Amino acid sequence: MANRIATMNRTEASVLSTNKVIRNTYILLSMTLAFSALTAGISMAMGLPHPGIIITLVGYFGLLFLTTKFRDSAMGLVFVFALTGFMGYTLGPILSMYLNLPNGHQIVMQALGGTAAIFLGLSGYALTTRKDFSFMGGFLMVGILVAFLAGLGAIFFEMPGLSLAVSAMFVLLMSGLILWETSNIIHGGETNYIMATVTLYVSIYNLFTSLLHLLGVFNNE
Repeated sequence: MANRIATMNRTEASVLSTNKVIRNTYILLSMTLAFSALTAGISMAMGLPHPGIIITLVGYFGLLFLTTKFRDSAMGLVFVFALTGFMGYTLGPILSMYLNLPNGHQIVMQALGGTAAIFLGLSGYALTTRKDFSFMGGFLMVGILVAFLAGLGAIFFEMPGLSLAVSAMFVLLMSGLILWETSNIIHGGETNYIMATVTLYVSIYNLFTSLLHLLGVFNNE
């Protein structure tokens, strides 16, 4: 009986801990998305140019490294906002470019709506079914690495066809990453809400920009 009570207590503690991580993750994710939207808006209002692929990669990976290093301290929160704010800044010039197209507002709204629908649908599915998607981890990591390198190739060698294929790959990969990370949180694989937030934010960011690219092409823009 004592062992059964102890097991029940551990299970209850585990459930409470998981629920806390989920709650903190979605609160922080909402705040970082809002902050990212703010910095994107400021970037657009000031007409700031895109920093370029090199500065973007250095800034992203540098801030990601610092966020990971300080993920268990208050400084982790500072760096996660620095990271998402920086990514918002890089998004501003991209949005400005699309909004200057004849039907740019429609493209941006479609991409935004599609991103929201995919994220909410997949997150809701993972949370309600509580299925374990940990088996997708290896495939996603390899797929993201291949897509990332292909994307760099498309940029440096100016290959529009490859760039379009990379965007389609990222839509699928980021959708899978949302499922995987949400499942990871539910089943205790991810206990740090800062890192969970970063993963979901990056998924949403890449999903949105990939949809923008695809919708722009489909609208002959």
